Amino acid sequence: MQSNPKKSVNLWLRSEHKPHEARTPITPRSAKILVDAGYTLKVERSESRAFADEAYADAGCDLVAEFAWREAPADYIVVGLKELSADLGPFVHRHIHFAHVYKNQDGWQGFLEQFSLGGGLLYDLEYLVDEQGRRVAAFGYWAGYVGAAIALLQWAAQQSGSNLEALQPWQSRDALQQTVSTSLKPFLSELPKAMVIGAKGRSGGGAVELLERCGVKVTQWDQAETANGGPFDDVLEHQILVNCVFLNSPIAPFTTINHLQQSSRQLSVVCDVSCDPFSDANPLPIYNECTTMHTPSIRILNDENGALDLISIDHLPSLLPVESSNEFADALLPFLLEIDQPEKSVWHRAQAVFEQKCAEAQHGEKL
Repeated sequence: MQSNPKKSVNLWLRSEHKPHEARTPITPRSAKILVDAGYTLKVERSESRAFADEAYADAGCDLVAEFAWREAPADYIVVGLKELSADLGPFVHRHIHFAHVYKNQDGWQGFLEQFSLGGGLLYDLEYLVDEQGRRVAAFGYWAGYVGAAIALLQWAAQQSGSNLEALQPWQSRDALQQTVSTSLKPFLSELPKAMVIGAKGRSGGGAVELLERCGVKVTQWDQAETANGGPFDDVLEHQILVNCVFLNSPIAPFTTINHLQQSSRQLSVVCDVSCDPFSDANPLPIYNECTTMHTPSIRILNDENGALDLISIDHLPSLLPVESSNEFADALLPFLLEIDQPEKSVWHRAQAVFEQKCAEAQHGEKL
């Protein structure tokens, strides 16, 4: 990739406020390319980030204190990964991160009002899309891959009469698969049947790959199979359900609590990779809280059909932080190299969405 030493862009890579988030949208490898292209890149020190602070210093970045971004000069673009809370506003900078506020999530209006108050701008990573509306950088594959793995680990724990303990990141996908294979070894003659909904997408593809690598039979559903609307009795016939469908508007649910109480239920583990319980666009209205790395699952039913546990961790790829960050940062890099031309390409489209949502927030409207 050719560099452009004439560029003068100030970026500020912040440390993540979300606990246990080890990923980053700018790795030392991509940081060096940005610096060589003429960018100034400040990097907050972080003990949780999967890449050492010194690796950024070696790439030519200036290291600064953790969570110092609020004091950054106004011309810096603050780059992060996960959402910020509204009480950190007013927001005066241009920000790049996943905000999770454009689909009626709780508190969306109050959050966007902090940008209006501060005069800042949000480039939501979820809405950096090409001309066809496809995201230019995403963690979907790794979310599905890890989600399916955690579902299998929970299922194996159930068979032993226990529960999945707190999770720590794995060094590689091979290490994760080995952990899953070891947990399944006592049950090779009775492996579960799994269903993946959204199997044709990035996330669904990752889930299917992990399940098949572990020898699990997978039923793959996508838009054609769900077009007539649920709830779907087919869901009940599988031991594991992995939902990888990301929605912008409500649809008929795939299952409900009442539906799950049928005597035919074999389902015992649900992993909701899409993890959007606070939105109206939630095809699994069977829970109202996310789970965490510390407590990966919650029990939502325990009846004559046995236990039914739910996993809904909203940053699953952080359990494979190095591989997922490298892939995401490499995909985002070409567009960061164009951010000095915000009137073009993905940045213009993301700004248009931001401005529309801010207008809706000010007028008390919802999507």
